Amino acid sequence: MRASTRLALLIGWLGYVLIPWYLPQDGSLAGYPFGQAGTALALVLSGASPWLLPIGLALVAASLLVGREERPWIGRSLVWIGLLGLIAFFAQGFAITLPDQGIPWLAALFGGAGQAQPGMGFGALMTLFSLLLMMCHGLAYRGYCRGDLFTTSAIGIVVLLIGLFVFYPVATILQSALVESDGTLALASFFERLLSPTIWGLGCLGGGTNCGVAWNTLILAVLTGVITTLLGLACALLVLRTRMPGKRLMRAMTVLPIITPPFVIGLALILLFGRSGAITGILAEWVGIPRSRWIYGLPGVLLAQVLAFAPIAFLVLMGTVQGIAPSMEEAAQTLGAKHWSTFRTVTWPLLRPGLANAFLLGFVESMADFGNPLVLGGNFEVLSTKIFFAVVGAAHNQGQAAVLAIVLLAFTLGAFWVQQRWLGTKSYTTVAGKGDSGIPAMLPTSAKVISAVVIVPWVLLTAVIYAVILIGGFVKAMGRDHTLTLEHYRTGFAIDFSNGIFFEGAAWPSLFTTLKVAAISSPLTALIGLITAFLLTRQHFAGRRTLEFTTMLSFAIPGTVLGVAYILAFNVPPVEITGTGLILVLAFVFRNMPVGVRSGIAGLAQIDKSLDEASMTLRARSFTTLRRVVLPLLKPALITALVYSFVRCITSVSAVIFLVSAEYNLATAYIVGRVEAGEFGLAIAYSSVLIVVMAVGIALIQVGVGERKLGRRAVPVPKPKAPKQTARLTKPAVEAAK
Repeated sequence: MRASTRLALLIGWLGYVLIPWYLPQDGSLAGYPFGQAGTALALVLSGASPWLLPIGLALVAASLLVGREERPWIGRSLVWIGLLGLIAFFAQGFAITLPDQGIPWLAALFGGAGQAQPGMGFGALMTLFSLLLMMCHGLAYRGYCRGDLFTTSAIGIVVLLIGLFVFYPVATILQSALVESDGTLALASFFERLLSPTIWGLGCLGGGTNCGVAWNTLILAVLTGVITTLLGLACALLVLRTRMPGKRLMRAMTVLPIITPPFVIGLALILLFGRSGAITGILAEWVGIPRSRWIYGLPGVLLAQVLAFAPIAFLVLMGTVQGIAPSMEEAAQTLGAKHWSTFRTVTWPLLRPGLANAFLLGFVESMADFGNPLVLGGNFEVLSTKIFFAVVGAAHNQGQAAVLAIVLLAFTLGAFWVQQRWLGTKSYTTVAGKGDSGIPAMLPTSAKVISAVVIVPWVLLTAVIYAVILIGGFVKAMGRDHTLTLEHYRTGFAIDFSNGIFFEGAAWPSLFTTLKVAAISSPLTALIGLITAFLLTRQHFAGRRTLEFTTMLSFAIPGTVLGVAYILAFNVPPVEITGTGLILVLAFVFRNMPVGVRSGIAGLAQIDKSLDEASMTLRARSFTTLRRVVLPLLKPALITALVYSFVRCITSVSAVIFLVSAEYNLATAYIVGRVEAGEFGLAIAYSSVLIVVMAVGIALIQVGVGERKLGRRAVPVPKPKAPKQTARLTKPAVEAAK
């Protein structure tokens, strides 16, 4: 048995013998080592929890293999020990829960008929991790994944995490689509809800009525995906392939919307373009354009989503454009191709992985967006707001919400399938083991003009919106009373220095909690996302496509539904974490993980597998190859995952609106409360503080991660040519030359 397997077994024994198995109900360790806070071994010996005995027997069986030579039967034994131990772990966990719940016949089999148990704690988590690792190590001993322990273990951990924190909560809420409130199966009601005209109606084509909510959502998502992808590409090309002035300022302005709560952008658009908005009033007085409510509906929601989500496409496409080998473009120009022909036949095809992933992220973000349609939707309903009102509205139709979530999931998976079909099986490798000191080709003049025409209005509108946000925190009432004041900032962020430092502002607790959750969630999100991308692109194992689909599941479900799903799944044993900070961390990690996965896949598509193979040839393990070869080349994808997860942890609303508590309140929940109370000045002031905090955090992430170095030359700046001078040779010089 290898040393790493013995370590995994030791972790299991520590969790079973020394660490309390259950989470204490009152936060203390009263009754340790017996009672609810006792260890698994103590609970078994005392007879309080006999159903934990099979798990201990699995650890005993694994311990009997310590010290034996690595033989094929050792691998088979570890696989069966780990598998049976996991089955016993989950069976007793779901069979014995609350009184009169669980699975009675299975609870009786484990000796826990009529019994109940609290939520599992750190002892159970360590034991679960140990059993999983032993099963994965057994598969490696049998030759799976070339016998690499890291690869098999990583696959097992990722599958378990996604299954437990994505598939299980989503399945918990989706099952309500097939059952009535009393738990009986009702297929007729399911199909009636699924085929409802409110979802699929086409009344808008005949005039007079609205189309179904599914068509509204699909049209909005396609438009958002296309526009954000084109804007992100234009911005990435201008920043990386031109010498236009003000690129740093433009880059900062295009990233600003991603560090802003989405409903704040919607509020700023209303203050600008609403019926009483500033720009609307100017157009009415100066040009004579009548005031209208055009901002409410599809145009307003589309504008807000484009402003909010285009930076995501820009971040994804930045890494893609940087990864294109200049030598390929130089080869085309050497063969006589013009700038436009080179861009059309060489650069554009190599951009396809980034374009596909940017569109997919924009499409899914649009479908899952909740804040913008809620603020600007008006009579234009989309699936996310429809689900929200089905869950928290007066009707409280959980079954209808589940059906709408299924429709939303089907759209997302359909977009994923279209993306895969468009990419096909072609190779997009541009980063290989050979040195590349080529110079990136400059954009054709027409492409520069088109990109500038598209980007400049976007940047100007972004600047105006943020001017409104900035000014709104320093006036008493934006749009009514523009008297300058600091009262909003004093109310939220006052500090008392009379007796030391005391943060007496009302917003400090939520800000500190938000920063703690973001600091924990962001590295975990990037780590799990990039490891998953590495496994999906570099390893071949059964169920790889299924795993890739599952990684998009949490992204496809609206944040509101995911929050409700977490409450339903994790409010009762065996995983009882509702009301804790842990549930916020888990919700953020697995909600934002798809961005790390997609950006990692796009980056790995450009890195030649020969680099991995060369490392393996030199006897490096998969973990060493990932750490020393692949990860340094994935710095753009790592920055994308870290920045996006950090920002979303601070700005997300829908995913955590049901998960916050009095002890763990977040910034966005606090801002929503202030908006509901009519304190718009405090809400805008808090948003301005969040923008500054996120800008500092993004700068620290970029400095900490650094840039990817590919050994290429910078684009040379052409020097002005000197005037030609005609040299006159004297007759002696001509004779000497001859």
